Amino acid sequence: MIPARRWLASRGIGLRPRHLLVIGAVVGFLTGIVVTTGPITAPIFLSYGLVKGAFIATEAAGSLAVYLSKAAVFRSFGAMPLPVIVQGLITGTSLMLGAWIAKRFVLRLHPDRFRFLMDALMLVSGLTMLYTALR
Repeated sequence: MIPARRWLASRGIGLRPRHLLVIGAVVGFLTGIVVTTGPITAPIFLSYGLVKGAFIATEAAGSLAVYLSKAAVFRSFGAMPLPVIVQGLITGTSLMLGAWIAKRFVLRLHPDRFRFLMDALMLVSGLTMLYTALR
């Protein structure tokens, strides 16, 4: 997805709201099947033009909605015991604290540098997932 996003951006082709509607439906379906779709949504939000604070806030809001929905469904079926909920709240709080600490750094980044860092992060994450799957 990194080369595709860069290729489209080099030709001035970006996503529009109607594209997000269709992609959102597909990603929403995938989210019901797999654990996370973050590696898919990150390049989509970048292709839409979101960077820095807007990117992080959109990704966070989307993740919050997805994970609260999943937690409610799992809990209603008895598949999420209270200790797991507590562990999730602790982890979520830690993630929010980390984002708050990094905010000053991220907001000072040039948009091109932010996109580069996100591409690097997605590449490392993707390679890590492939390595884990192939072990």
